[in-house]
Amino acid sequence: MGGVRKSVHPIEVESYRIMRSRVDFSFFPPLTREVVERIVHTTADPSWAGEVVASESALQDGRRALLAGVPLIADVRMVAAGVTVRQAEVAIAEDGVAELAAETGLTRSAAGIRLAAAKHPDGAVWAIGNAPTALAELLRLAAAEQVRPALVIGVPVGFVGAVDAKAELRRSGLPAVSTLTERGGAAIAAAAVNALLYWTGGSR
Repeated sequence: MGGVRKSVHPIEVESYRIMRSRVDFSFFPPLTREVVERIVHTTADPSWAGEVVASESALQDGRRALLAGVPLIADVRMVAAGVTVRQAEVAIAEDGVAELAAETGLTRSAAGIRLAAAKHPDGAVWAIGNAPTALAELLRLAAAEQVRPALVIGVPVGFVGAVDAKAELRRSGLPAVSTLTERGGAAIAAAAVNALLYWTGGSR
């Protein structure tokens, strides 16, 4: 079933065993389970099992796209740094971000998404784990048919705009992973990407 092979340390095996003794993941479809388990493992917080919203078919499509080598776009460097086996382009590091933000009134995060979307309008996987404005801009571009993602991992964090942006992502019909509440962050976005890359159809 593909996936990036990695050596699993005994500590990780034991950690997953403990986690599964505390949380029932059995009702999740296989790849959704992989994503949710990796997020719970990353955070050591079982409550994340009720936080993640994902479509199994969207995850399958996004995984195939990643393994086929499509661009992976992270909103910020912290997301890119957390992805362990793939290079990710960082939207906020695009040339001209500061200038576009100043000209348009966009946040730098949103300006980076606009510039990255102009470079990669079709078929990229987008991992947004920081600013709600970045996700809102990606959704605006998608609604205008200026960008067509293979998958959007939309888990920005914050008390202003994050819940609304993630709810809009779910309403958009785009293939997506999101979280229900204000919670999210770079580690969550990276964990979801890593889960898609490492999954081989089995379990630890």
